[in-house]
Amino acid sequence: MAKAVPEEILMNPTLIRSLADVAKESALMHGVLLRIKETPSSSELVTYAPFSLFPTPVNQAVFQQALTVQPHYNTLVDKVSQDPDFLEEALSSTIAVDDFTARLFKIHQHILKEGRAQPVVLGLNRSDYMLDQREDGTSALKQIEINTFAASFAGLGARMADVHRHILKVAGRLDMSQCIRDNNAVYGLTKGLAKAWELYGSEKAFVMFLVEDISVNIFDQRCVENELWNRNIPSVRRTFDDVCRTGSLDQDKRLFVDGQEVAVVYFRYGYMPQNYTSEETWNARLLMERSLAVKCPDISTHLAGTKKVQQVLARPGVLEKFFPDQPEAVEQIRATFAGLYTLDRGPEGDKAIAMALAAPDRFVLKPQREGGGNNIYGSEICKMLEAVKETTERSAYILMDKIQPVPVQNYLIRRDAPLQITNCLSELGIFGAYVRNDKEMVMNEVAGHLLRTKSSEHVDGGVAAGVAVLDNPLFI
Repeated sequence: MAKAVPEEILMNPTLIRSLADVAKESALMHGVLLRIKETPSSSELVTYAPFSLFPTPVNQAVFQQALTVQPHYNTLVDKVSQDPDFLEEALSSTIAVDDFTARLFKIHQHILKEGRAQPVVLGLNRSDYMLDQREDGTSALKQIEINTFAASFAGLGARMADVHRHILKVAGRLDMSQCIRDNNAVYGLTKGLAKAWELYGSEKAFVMFLVEDISVNIFDQRCVENELWNRNIPSVRRTFDDVCRTGSLDQDKRLFVDGQEVAVVYFRYGYMPQNYTSEETWNARLLMERSLAVKCPDISTHLAGTKKVQQVLARPGVLEKFFPDQPEAVEQIRATFAGLYTLDRGPEGDKAIAMALAAPDRFVLKPQREGGGNNIYGSEICKMLEAVKETTERSAYILMDKIQPVPVQNYLIRRDAPLQITNCLSELGIFGAYVRNDKEMVMNEVAGHLLRTKSSEHVDGGVAAGVAVLDNPLFI
């Protein structure tokens, strides 16, 4: 096993207990906070967000590769969102069997027919990777997915850098503490929001965070809100119910909620079917999409982040369509693709199903869902595919090669959880921010990074799903 810290520290239980206490208090001091599950709607009682005791080794060249390709991914998402024919062709089989994606696509079609009211497009995304261990002993950066909707933990993840630096110093490893890179992901995302707000052109209009009624992870969002206020950009938090009750458009399609003009709708909620509890909720989403407000993401960018689009983009010749004069961009993006396979009915889909049934541990079965905890692994793949292989329902899924990273030993710090050494797997996320004004890309940047780590016993799930913890890259 690779280890982030020397054996004499990892295997010293007295020192580990002491460091864990220091780490918890440091996390609280630095604002790495969650509301507690017992009172999720109140900030009277809070706890530290789960995190790794030590940072995880990450090869600096691999990290740089992920940074270098991110602006190309920003461009790719934006180009896909502007290509209605590609989206319709890519999603045609999925929307026939997946009601949620079909409802989103219906809104997309409505906007295309009516015409987009706002030429400014804002994208805040996060591309997630793991390091795949090859048979020849080398490793390669492989993308798991790109999140175009509510990419989270820019705030809390960035604050973990100071926590890990402090722990390493207390552990007597000043040299290692200096190998943790600064990470101001909040600044990067807020820069995109600020540019979109500026282009909207009204100092009195607000950035509206569209949020859930109860949010355990409110402090991560507050980091971005506070940075907006530091820039003298007003922000408010509103729910779907608020928009249903008080949302309206004027004759110029300006959006008003609770009597306040909205310059930017920043969706932190609305990416799962259960977020839409009634027809009124769907009508509220359509109202916002029809408005003059800048949407992050707008409906076409939301669809561009679906698993089915990810699979179609991996087909030969598809990237070249979006980068006809940039072979280096195509090469850099394609180098990060894992194997992705359609399950649509036909010879290609039949072959993919046969592969998965023959060796299910080599693959991941993915539905068109975000938020963690939705993917299917191992014997469950066989059960699901046997149930749907003779139906069109199989088109609701894609198949992906399972990435095989090398485990690293660490301690995962959670409230009320035992302190024990654990074999861990990590996932690197790179935030991207871009703003396009009609045909002109006015901003396209890397906005920061996020490392999440989980026990190798868990196959799926992020921090919000209660499986992964916040971490930091320790560059080697």
